[in-house]
Amino acid sequence: CPSDMGLALLQVSCLCGSAPCLLCGCCPSAKNSTISRLLFTFFLFLGTLVSIIMIIPGVEKELHKLPGFCEGSGSVLGVQTHVDCSSFLGHKAVYRMGFAMAAFFFLFAALMVCVRSSKDPRAAVQNGFWFFKFLVLVGITVGAFYIPDGAFTSVWFYFGVVGSFLFILIQLVLLIDFAHSWSQRWLHNASESSTKGWYAALCTITFIFYSTSIAAVVLLYVYYTKPQGCTEGKVLISINLILCLIVSVVSILPKIQEAQPHSGLLQASLITLYTIYITWSALANVPTQSCNPTLLVRNSTSSASSIEPLTTWWDAPSIVGLVIFILCTVFISLRSSDHPQVNKLMWTEESGAGAGPGEAERGEHRAYDNEQDGVSYSYTFFHLCLLLAALYIMMTLTNWYRPDESLQVLRSPWTAVWVKISSSWAGLLLYLWTLVAPLVLPDRDFS
Repeated sequence: CPSDMGLALLQVSCLCGSAPCLLCGCCPSAKNSTISRLLFTFFLFLGTLVSIIMIIPGVEKELHKLPGFCEGSGSVLGVQTHVDCSSFLGHKAVYRMGFAMAAFFFLFAALMVCVRSSKDPRAAVQNGFWFFKFLVLVGITVGAFYIPDGAFTSVWFYFGVVGSFLFILIQLVLLIDFAHSWSQRWLHNASESSTKGWYAALCTITFIFYSTSIAAVVLLYVYYTKPQGCTEGKVLISINLILCLIVSVVSILPKIQEAQPHSGLLQASLITLYTIYITWSALANVPTQSCNPTLLVRNSTSSASSIEPLTTWWDAPSIVGLVIFILCTVFISLRSSDHPQVNKLMWTEESGAGAGPGEAERGEHRAYDNEQDGVSYSYTFFHLCLLLAALYIMMTLTNWYRPDESLQVLRSPWTAVWVKISSSWAGLLLYLWTLVAPLVLPDRDFS
C-alpha cells in the first residue's frame, strides 16, 4: 500500500465513503459488492472476538465491575431482587453481544429492503459510511449491556435457538453445494487428464471421510452411551447412522447416476461426516451426567460437577462449530454458487446480473462496482444471514446452556439436543432431495 502520509489520510477519510476506497491502494480491482460484504463480515467477527474474550475466565471475573450488570439482575422477574450471577457473567456478556450484533444486522436488513440497484440512495449506505456504522454498532453494544436480565436471558435463548437452527440449514445448503461443485470439478479434471490421479484423489478423500465418520460413530457409542440406559443417545446415533447409509446408497443407484452423472460418494461422505458432527454436538448437550461425560453444571458459587469448570466451556464441539461458522460466513461473503438453483435459494448474484450480453451467454458472474443495472446480491438477505450467524455463534460460545428457573444454575436443556438433531435430519432430507429431484420433476432443469 502507499506509504505517503497524505494518501494514508485520504484512505482513512474513505471510511465515510464507498467500500472500494478502503482498499484502493492494495486491491484496485476489488469489487464493491465483495468488499462491502467482507467489511460487514469483519464487524461480525469483531463482535465474535469480543464475545470470546468475555468468556475467558480471567476477563469474566472482572465483568462484575460493570455498573448494574450483575447486581439486581433478577429484580425484573419480581421474584428475586438479588441474584448471585458471579459465574454467569461471561454467559450474560455473550448474550448481550449476540443481541447487539443481531440488532445491528436486523437494522440494515430492514433498511435495505427492495434495494434493486445502486441508483437507490440506500445503496450508498450499504457500501459506505463505515466509520458511522462502526459507531452505531458500538452504541448498540453499550446499550445492550444495560438491558436488565430478568426474562431477557430466557426469552433471548429461544431467539438464539430458532436463529441457530436456520443458520445450520444455511450451512447445510452451502455444504451440499460445495460438495457437488468439488465433485464436478475433479471429475471434469479427470476426464480431461490422461492420468488416473484425479480419480485416485476422489477415492482417497471419500475413504478418509467415511473412515473418520465410522471412527466418530464408534467413539460416540463408547463415550455417550452405556450398556444399561442412555437409550436416547443410542437411538439418535443409530437413526443418523442408518440415514447416512441410505443417502450413500441412493447416491450411487443407477437411475440417480443416469439423472445426475456427477453425484457420487464424495458428496455423500462429506454430508455423512457433517451429520455425525451435528450428532456429536447434540449428544454433548444431553442433560444426563451418566450419558454425557462433557456435561457441565455451573451454579452461583462457581462450583461444577466436573473438573476445571471454567475451561470446559472450550469443548471440542464448540471449537469445531466456531471453525465451521467462520468458513461459512466467509463463503457467504466472498463468492456465489456455480449452480443457479443455489443462487436463487441464497439470493446471491447470478449470471447476467449487471453483465454484458457476451458475459451472460458465457454464464460469468460479474458485479460492477456501481451495480447500476442491478445489485449483485440481495442486501437484505445477506444481512439476515449475518443476523442468523450472530445468533448461532452466541449459542455456540455458550454451549447452548441457559439458567434454570431459579437463575442459580446453568443447565443444558433438551431443547438444544432436539434442535441440533432436527437440523441434521433436515440436512439429510435436503441432500436426498437434490439426488431424487431430477427423477421426481423430469421437466425441470437441475443441471
